Amino acid sequence: MKKTTFLFLCSILFIIGCKKSETLKTYTLFVGTYTQNGSEGIYSYEFDANNGQFSDKKLAASIDNPSFLRISSNKKFLYAVEETDAYENSSGGVAAFSIDNGKLIKINSDATVGAHPCHIGLSEDGRFLAASSYSGGSLTIFKLGENGGLLPKPQFIDHKILDSTKTSHAHSAEFTKDGLFTADLGLDAVKRYTLEDGQFVPSVQPSLEMAPKAGPRHFTFGQDGKYLYVINELNSTITVLQRNTDNSYVEVETQSTLSMDFEGGSYCADIHLSKDGKFLYGSNRGENTIVFFKVDPSNGKLSMVGRESVKGDWPRNFGIDPSGNFLLVANQRSNNITIYRRNINEGTLSFLREVELPSPVCIEFLDL
Repeated sequence: MKKTTFLFLCSILFIIGCKKSETLKTYTLFVGTYTQNGSEGIYSYEFDANNGQFSDKKLAASIDNPSFLRISSNKKFLYAVEETDAYENSSGGVAAFSIDNGKLIKINSDATVGAHPCHIGLSEDGRFLAASSYSGGSLTIFKLGENGGLLPKPQFIDHKILDSTKTSHAHSAEFTKDGLFTADLGLDAVKRYTLEDGQFVPSVQPSLEMAPKAGPRHFTFGQDGKYLYVINELNSTITVLQRNTDNSYVEVETQSTLSMDFEGGSYCADIHLSKDGKFLYGSNRGENTIVFFKVDPSNGKLSMVGRESVKGDWPRNFGIDPSGNFLLVANQRSNNITIYRRNINEGTLSFLREVELPSPVCIEFLDL
């Protein structure tokens, strides 16, 4: 009996030891930039999920101001905004690329019908792309071809006509099972649309109102859409909303992202949930921190865990790597990407190193 117990314990220790020594993957990382400061477009790196190291830097695509990137769910295509007003009729653009062994091959590009597009949303089935135009105050919804290209005659949704007292600034859009959600910073609302006969139309609950001058910028969903987390740029808060049985959303709470002793101007940017849904992260430009909260699974509410300096200036976009062990921050004004090891049990961050790159603003991992 003692011998059997001993052998059993040895086998357990062997399995644990194998798991600890298991080699994690290396991922291709794409970084979008602003190109007025020495950058030439979209860059790629190899990211080692064993130690958080960068290697093999390449210019993946030469393109003007690719300030937001999004990879398709089938991992075959990458889409980038061209945040300019240089296209016809003072419009910005969207470019489609195929991904071939980590390389980007351009398929086509098109005007967004609105100036300075700043975000791209993709439907899970690969049929639709929504480009949010900040200066244009509008959405352009493209149908996508089988080759990933942008099809002609997109749908245009003008938010400027929704309010005569506020100036629309569409900032992000995401497709869900319920249709399309859009954060409009200028209208202080998240707008909702439903797909009917091939067109997106206002849903039964057309608008989720935020506080005046909150400035909703980005958002993410928890527990398969049961909770909606909206990060508000202008008043530096995160608003939690819960979905009712009729698929309408109501506010649960709003929490500040700033330290109580912080003085000065600060503007939120990005928001992400950990893959397990236990921790929520947000970026503060001005305070120059990543703030992190623990999520209560029973009601979606947030409790503050802490904040970490970004070791740079103006953290625009950030991302959690596919392993969940690292968090990377694109610091626009200090021209660096900072890498943190993430404690998956506590949600905390520990600074590891930084990589220099002119005006990085968006981080996107290719997880094959």
